[in-house]
Formats: sequence, structure tokens, C-alpha cells
Amino acid sequence: MSLTVYGLKNCETCRKAMTALGEGGRNPAFVDIRAEPSVAGLIPGWIRAVGEAKIINRASMTWRKLSDADKARADDAGKLASLLDEHRTLIKRPVIVTGSTVHVGWTKAVQTELGV
Repeated sequence: MSLTVYGLKNCETCRKAMTALGEGGRNPAFVDIRAEPSVAGLIPGWIRAVGEAKIINRASMTWRKLSDADKARADDAGKLASLLDEHRTLIKRPVIVTGSTVHVGWTKAVQTELGV
């Protein structure tokens, strides 16, 4: 089954995930969410798969720098995808897609589900 990791090339958590998955024999593909335009079309599906609260990184520096109006867009289901597309570093990372399953973050639970 194919496995794709979406993240930032300079993100330490994404690097750890890629290393662990590779060492576990999973050999994932990596997509830099800032550099790849096609990610915009994937964001709504990620939101549906994991939920609005889980996909947004409210602890990030990007979140802290957002205007109050933009932060309000994060609470509007119809506007969240466009906000995440405009500010891709707000997406909690890594986003790991295996077939039709979407995982967000590199938690112990995600690692266990992926068999690493």
C-alpha cells in the first residue's frame, strides 16, 4: 500500500517520521506542502477525514501571528480550507496518507497504527 507523508522539508517532526517509516520498511513518498500546488485540492479531504480541530496547528508561530479575522476563519468550516491553503504552515504535521486513511501528527498512536 502506498504511503505519502505531507509536511515541511525543514520540520524536525516530519524528518523523524520519514526516518522511522523508512527504517520500518515503509519507504514513504514525501511531499513538501509549501512547494506543491496540488496540496490545495487535498486539504478539504484531510479536514473531513480528521476533523477541523485536529488539522490546524494552533501552537504554531503562524497561528500566533494571524489577525483576529483570520483566526475567526479557522472556526468557520466553509473557510478553513482556504485559510490552510493560504497559510500552509498552519497544517499540523506530518499528514500521513495510507490509501484512504489520513493520520495527522507523529504521536505514539499514529506510530502504532502504522506499525513503527
